[in-house]
Amino acid sequence: QVQLVESGGGLVQAGGSLTLSCAASGSTFASYNMGWFRQAPGKGREFVGATNWNGRSTYYADFVKGRFTVSRDNAKSTVYLQMNSLKPEDTAVYYCAASGLGIGATRPSEYAYWGQGTQVTVSS
Repeated sequence: QVQLVESGGGLVQAGGSLTLSCAASGSTFASYNMGWFRQAPGKGREFVGATNWNGRSTYYADFVKGRFTVSRDNAKSTVYLQMNSLKPEDTAVYYCAASGLGIGATRPSEYAYWGQGTQVTVSS
């Protein structure tokens, strides 16, 4: 098993930047592909982006391409979500998740472990 703890959320103005971190413990971090999801009030949990086990392959939802970057540091057992050019519609609770499946997982059901989430609020 792996335990995940997100941090770095907060309030930011539109156009600003924020970096989320997700620290893992309890298992071999490098064994997992890592993803980020978000959930806005009244909406389902949606895929944001993910990276494979060594960070050399990343993929993103269309609505964040060019604005968000997923990276990881296996030595620190941490995955990051760098968010630039933030928009009010990016306001949501952001979750990191770990998947033992192959690269390309975008559905929540494909991720076995989840953090508790961190709130990101973008003001207009």
